[in-house]
Amino acid sequence: MENKQNASFQGTSNYVATRELQTAVNAAVALQRPLLIKGEPGTGKTLLAFEVAKALNKQLFTWHVKSTTTAQQGLYEYDAVSRLRDSQLGDDRVHHVENYIKKGKIWEAFETDEQSVLLIDEIDKADIEFPNDLLQELDRMEFYCYELKRTIKAKHRPIIIITSNNEKELPDAFLRRCFFHFIRFPDKETMQQIVDVHYPKLEETLLTNALKTFFGIREVKNIKKKPSTSELIDWLRLLLVGKVSAEDLEDLNKMNEIPPYLGALLKNESDYDLFKALREKGVK
Repeated sequence: MENKQNASFQGTSNYVATRELQTAVNAAVALQRPLLIKGEPGTGKTLLAFEVAKALNKQLFTWHVKSTTTAQQGLYEYDAVSRLRDSQLGDDRVHHVENYIKKGKIWEAFETDEQSVLLIDEIDKADIEFPNDLLQELDRMEFYCYELKRTIKAKHRPIIIITSNNEKELPDAFLRRCFFHFIRFPDKETMQQIVDVHYPKLEETLLTNALKTFFGIREVKNIKKKPSTSELIDWLRLLLVGKVSAEDLEDLNKMNEIPPYLGALLKNESDYDLFKALREKGVK
């Protein structure tokens, strides 16, 4: 199984990657280990795989995990019901079992002629045994297809990026096989770089006041769902569409008024009511 690595990840024009994140991606590639990415929602975990594939010019396969997802679905699924129906109808397809094999994302990534990127997104949504069920396949880069009576081996070891929102603990045996990185929430300087990617011509004073409001909300104690990077980007878009000026935000802050389009930042009524109550009490 040949494996080529002739480039390193340094972020892209659309994705600001910290030095620590760049190091994590390149270390996982060098070690030929899955990269396990954790971090609060909205920090760019899923987007990372897309940008790694783009930066390294590699094909991307995405497997979005749900609560009902099984490890087998990542390998392949055998449609015995369709084959039985076709046999009753006298369809010639029934004589070729491969007609009833649906390849999963892992199989697709294994059979590419060049190294690809495989995203296993939100692995913690599935059953607790889900990660362990993939240990051998991701370790050996092969699995056995019983219906075809042959072993499927990866032509090239894919770059595997696995995301988790920490909804449940992952098994130790699985963690030992991964290179881990936690994407910390961006500080103001990094956040400004991220915003510049989306709004390169945004007025500096407006951005400064918007970031002050945004991080002020995140610092409020007892907020259940802190606004994320993606929500900040949405909020800034609304400020621009609504022609809200830097002075407007500053005046609202001085008067302890609710900032406009707060629904883009706070996504449940308890957080909204808490922030509103604090503003009414004069807490900034």
